[in-house]
Amino acid sequence: MSHHSVIIIGAGIAGLTCATYLERQSVPFVMLEAAEEVGGRVRTDLVDGFQLDRGFQIFLTSYPEAKQILSYDALQFQPFRSGAIIRKEGRFLQLVNPLKEPLAAIPDLITPIGSLLDKIKILKLVAELKAKTIDEIFSQPDSRTKHFLQKYGFSEKIIQQFFQPFFGGVFLERELSTSSNFFQFVFKQFAVSDAVLPMKGIQAIPKQLVAKLPAGSIRKGIAVKLVKDNQVYLSNGEVLTADCVVMAVDATSVNKLLGKNQEYAFNDTTCVYFNAPHSPLETPMLVINSDETSLVNHVCVPSDIAPAYAPAGKSLISVNIIKPYSFGEEELIKQVRAELTQWFGEQVHTWQHLRTYSIPQALPSYTPDTQYDPRVKQSDTLYTCGDYTAYPSLNGAMQSGREVAGLVAEKIKGTLTSNR
Repeated sequence: MSHHSVIIIGAGIAGLTCATYLERQSVPFVMLEAAEEVGGRVRTDLVDGFQLDRGFQIFLTSYPEAKQILSYDALQFQPFRSGAIIRKEGRFLQLVNPLKEPLAAIPDLITPIGSLLDKIKILKLVAELKAKTIDEIFSQPDSRTKHFLQKYGFSEKIIQQFFQPFFGGVFLERELSTSSNFFQFVFKQFAVSDAVLPMKGIQAIPKQLVAKLPAGSIRKGIAVKLVKDNQVYLSNGEVLTADCVVMAVDATSVNKLLGKNQEYAFNDTTCVYFNAPHSPLETPMLVINSDETSLVNHVCVPSDIAPAYAPAGKSLISVNIIKPYSFGEEELIKQVRAELTQWFGEQVHTWQHLRTYSIPQALPSYTPDTQYDPRVKQSDTLYTCGDYTAYPSLNGAMQSGREVAGLVAEKIKGTLTSNR
């Protein structure tokens, strides 16, 4: 039975952030990861020269936690054009972010996506949120996002045609039952920052964090079966002990490791990737679907944003679905092709299917009624971190990792002092 100062279970964003801050404070640790790669849900696969993120993911450069631990220049972030293309009644309508491109946004004032008053209210909401801190946003009275938008005075037209498809793609649910405080946090980030992709795929983010950690501090392919206080039981029969144990895994895995039966709700998503001879879009923007009866919620061409996502002379198409379906992959691809043929014409039939990612627990459901335990300290020796203890985003995961690292470092250093 080997003993360690700190054991971190899980090499996702929360665990790697915790490890980063422990390393900065010279607190030794060992990290156990069941998979052969780091990143948790933030992973990228290389398939036939294409970089396939596991589910559509973007990064917002204004995330305050990320600025503290990431080197943006080294990640070679490539920006989307700010705004969105909206598919409405057989037409593509472009909405440009007026904060980023004020002149280009002038024609958008008369597009049939909401009213002029709706667009004025968007600018008003941005101004209000820019004046608030994250803590102030999350300490407000909470409600469901759709209720907040209605109460704020937005028309049903812009809610249905813009907010539901766009933020439905962020929250992975189009009913907009997600917390209005979380919506305001995300809305502010989209308004004031760039939405980007790392040149080498989304997994470049956790890989950069790993590169800054001590060699040999991460043990991959190590599955944990059970955790009891400061004892960690591995699937291979080995038992490890530590002064502090940090469970940096999702809420469901935490319950399994602790032998609990509590269930958590998650939002699901499916991402279908295609290899195309060329991009169907003329500008590097997200295309969102205002028709909620359709299967496809939004389409992106990652290689338009970051060329390394596809081999030279090819384009990578990302098709994203958040609507529940009960048929198999073959029928899914058939229906996706049929819908997108109405969007882009017969060229869709030349696209070659690369891979489908069905992700049943893509994001924790985060509604005003969600009963998450925000406590990260479970006992004197046991801690948890992950976005479910804060809010479902990379920034939330990083925040929880930083907070737990502070508690653990204080505990370890206090123990060392008392033993002198």
